[in-house]
Amino acid sequence: MAVVRYFAAAQDATGRDTERRAESTLGDLRRAVSDAYPELGGILPRCAVLVAGARVDDATPLADDDLVDVLPPFAGG
Repeated sequence: MAVVRYFAAAQDATGRDTERRAESTLGDLRRAVSDAYPELGGILPRCAVLVAGARVDDATPLADDDLVDVLPPFAGG
């Protein structure tokens, strides 16, 4: 199962900083976490979602050892 790390507002929306997920593609993962955490679903389209440190498309398969980071837009300087 892939490990998903939530940061900033995504962490607030889910109430957790990490979790393991069994979805097989990034698109499946996006849909599943949006359903599981409706507040996250509202911000997820604006988040950068990285798999193993890279931006990839929703068709990308997720491996058991993949690290997925959900990074909301950050402001400030």
